[in-house]
Amino acid sequence: MDSPNIDTIGLVAGSRSLPIIFAREARAKGVRHIIAVAAEGETDREIEKVADEVVWVRVGQVGKMIRAFTDRGVKQCVMLGLIAPRNLFDVRPDLRGVALLMRLKEKNAHTIFGGVAEELAKDGVELISAAPWLGSIMPGPDYQCGPKLSASQRDDVLLGFRIAKEVSRLEIGQCVVVKRGTVLAVEGFEGTDKCLTRGGELAGRDGGAVAVKVAKKNHDIRFDIPCIGPTTLEVCAAHGIGTLAVEAGMTLLLDKDDLERISVQLRVTVVTTDGVQAGPG
Repeated sequence: MDSPNIDTIGLVAGSRSLPIIFAREARAKGVRHIIAVAAEGETDREIEKVADEVVWVRVGQVGKMIRAFTDRGVKQCVMLGLIAPRNLFDVRPDLRGVALLMRLKEKNAHTIFGGVAEELAKDGVELISAAPWLGSIMPGPDYQCGPKLSASQRDDVLLGFRIAKEVSRLEIGQCVVVKRGTVLAVEGFEGTDKCLTRGGELAGRDGGAVAVKVAKKNHDIRFDIPCIGPTTLEVCAAHGIGTLAVEAGMTLLLDKDDLERISVQLRVTVVTTDGVQAGPG
């Protein structure tokens, strides 16, 4: 996937390393100016080293975020990084944020961020996908690192994929933990890491559980690209999960070199799946 020829881009930056990775990748692929809007208490201060300019806002300050782009002539932006679930209940919105929240009948990540995209568009700023700049860390269907999967683990990957797709369709979560054909945990509002912890604890002393993380049907990757990183593998290893499967062509591997090293070191297999095949055939 070729990256667009864009000279200046806006970046709505949440937490963790993905906004930083994007800024570096975009710069390497020809983007000359990066204007970042960062969330107070969420975004890593490292963003100030990789963006040309950073405007700090509170979660919910939609108007201030949009003005940060329009005042600087930004016509296209991407949205990357997490906002901690607890902070969605501690929002102090500005007037534009209040208006947005009031018109939403359902309030979940996709409706809220979809509403933000609509607000941006009203002021001439297009929210686009960051995927074209991140192809090097988004593996296809034949990716695997770590120990080889057993036949039983492959079966669990395919079962987990089917269950996770259904759960995500219902807007519940995007990750499940299974073991020998039994579903141990389903991700809810608590997020992936806590789902992995809960599922691993139910796997028993011998561990061996399989976690599967997917994108939901018709997933809008403009504001939510599923991703895993080294910390995800450390959580798996600490709680008896021996395999982490992710959806091929729809998942980012953050800090990929470190992730692959830790996969081997901790003996946690990382594999991509398309629901028909689990990793290299």
